[in-house]
Formats: sequence, C-alpha cells, structure tokens
Amino acid sequence: MKAGPLGGLKVVELAGLAPAPFACMILADLGADVVRVDRATPGADVLGIPNDPLGRGRRSIGVNTKTPEGVEVVLKLADQADVLIEGFRPGVAERMGLGPEVVHARNPRLVYGRMTGWGQDGPLAQAAGHDLNYIGIAGALEPIGRAGSAPVPPLNLVGDFGGGGLMLAMGVLAALHERTSSGRGQVVDASMVEGAALLTTSLHGMHAAGAWSGPRGHNLLDGGAPFYDTYETADGKYVAIGAIEMRFWGDLVKVLDLPDAPPHFDQAQWPRLRELITAAVARHTRDDLVARAEGTDACLTPVLSPWEAAAHPQNAARGTFVDIGGTVQPAPAPRFDRTPPATPHAPHEAGADTADVLADLGLTADEVTALRTAGAIA
Repeated sequence: MKAGPLGGLKVVELAGLAPAPFACMILADLGADVVRVDRATPGADVLGIPNDPLGRGRRSIGVNTKTPEGVEVVLKLADQADVLIEGFRPGVAERMGLGPEVVHARNPRLVYGRMTGWGQDGPLAQAAGHDLNYIGIAGALEPIGRAGSAPVPPLNLVGDFGGGGLMLAMGVLAALHERTSSGRGQVVDASMVEGAALLTTSLHGMHAAGAWSGPRGHNLLDGGAPFYDTYETADGKYVAIGAIEMRFWGDLVKVLDLPDAPPHFDQAQWPRLRELITAAVARHTRDDLVARAEGTDACLTPVLSPWEAAAHPQNAARGTFVDIGGTVQPAPAPRFDRTPPATPHAPHEAGADTADVLADLGLTADEVTALRTAGAIA
C-alpha cells in the first residue's frame, strides 16, 4: 500500500487530457493506487507530452478498447476498484461499453467520476471547447485583464485545473465519504463551466454588495487598485504588491519611501497613487526591493517565473518543489502530519505496466498471451 492518506484506494483512469489526469495525479499523489488505461497502439498516448508530470505516480496498462477483450480487461479492473475516472465527451464511454450503468451493474460500490467542459447534458454538451471557452461562459474570464483591454487568458488554470481536475477530485472524495454510510457508489458529473463558476462565488457577493461595480481593471482585485497590482523594477523584473489593509499599507509606504502618499482607499487619488508607486518601484531592482520589504508587512513579494520558484527560500524550506525523474515540479499538497505521502515516481511509459497489472488481476500467462494475440493489450 502506498504512503499517504489515500493509501489502499484503487482508481482506474481512462487516459485523457489535462483536467482528468490532474484529478488522478492528485489522488495518486495522496496515496491512491491509480492504474491509467492507455491506448495499446504504440505512440498513441493521448497525453502527448513526454515525461508529463500529470502522469506521475501511477502505473499504465495499454488496452485496445475497440476490442471486446480489451473492454473486458477494463471492466475487470473496475470490478476491483473504488473509483473510475473518464474525461470523454458525453456518451463516448457508453459507446465503448464502459459507461456507468455497465460498470455499476458489476461493481455498485464504485464511484464513477466524469470530467467534461460543459457537463453531461444541456445544449452545449456535445460541442467542442477548451478551457477558455468554458471559463468564458462561466463568467470567470471577463473580469481578468487590464482596463481598456481584452480579457486575458489565465493560462488554463481556472478551467482545466482549478474548476476541472481539482473539483473532480473533491467530488470523488465526497462520493467516497457518502459511500461509507450508503455502501453504494454514484456518478460524479464534474463540469469545468460549473467548477469555474464556483470559483467566482466571492465576486458575485462583492458585486451584490456594490464592492465590485466598475468595468474590468477598475476594481479592488483586478489591477484597478494601485495597492493591489504588479510593478516593473529597474532590472525589468516585477514585484507584486497587495497592501490592502491599513497596517500593511503603512509598512509599504515606509518601504517605498512615500511619506506624502494620498489615502489609498480614495479612488479619486488612484491615478496619482499609481504614478507614485510606479516611480518608487522603478528606482530599485527586484531583489533589492524585496530585501527592503523583508521583515515588514508591506505585502511586497517578487513575481517569480515557474522556473525560479523552487529556489525561493520559503519554497526551498517547505519542499514545495521536488525533482521527479529529472524534472523539477510541484510536490504533492496539502500536507498531512500523520500520513504524509511519498514523493511520486516519474511517469511510466504508456503500457509499461501491462503485465504487472494483469497479474494483479489474477490472469495467467496463457491468458495474457491470448489477449496479446487478440490485439486487446499492448
């Protein structure tokens, strides 16, 4: 059994793109035994990126699900699993013979996690889309960007990973908790639209209260407030300033040497205040300014690239990043004091664990050979 709070949990993952693999990565990071079902054809791995960290921490079995024998292999895995996760368009798993009705008929305790952009039904359910499309109709994209400019894509963090994979993992864990009393599994329908919309809950509250009334780039947390923004330093790098509260603003004024700064909550003074902060920050290099702020509550920190972040003293002290298979990447999170997870192993090649996984299922060498002969497995 793997180390971590989910040790002993068995998960079957039907290989797909970003959000579903991220959900499975989280479960594997925390100790679940995840078997990823990849395509049996060499070079047809749908994940696409060599040594992709999203594939870390689990075994891979290569299966041709276009054959009855291959479908049966996946069903045998699901028979012994707690969770199955797929990220196909609605109806695809059913056409494969791996939909929830078939799986639950054999294993009613299984939690069946489904990851889509739009959800399992609705007028857009069968439409193509990507993160940007999903967060667009969720209301999560429009507020992001500078005043007078178009909305800015926030990478694919809000839809694929935050509103998608992370929400799916939470939903699966909630269904597993419910199973402890009912004894039954259920379908978890995770949609990136709904997950991204949920992430905007606070904005809806601020808007209703009149605290978010301006257009994009004119509000407290969208770069409108000069005391909550990023600024360029003398060496062409950036710092992030988030001095909202009065005591934090007081420390920032000292760090930037702005004794005559106007009241920071007076919106009429925001243009002048932005000019003052811009000029003050531009007098220093990034690292010099960060050193000036060290030990204060000025809420001034460096803006680091993902490739710089591991070397920051806070991240280094906490082990926030780890080297897995030669790639520095984020470590499992969150932390657990009694059941800490181990460092994940590097991604395995698609189908690399086929023989071991089938042996765990109790298949004999002759049965494995027959499956290979039928073209059902890698």
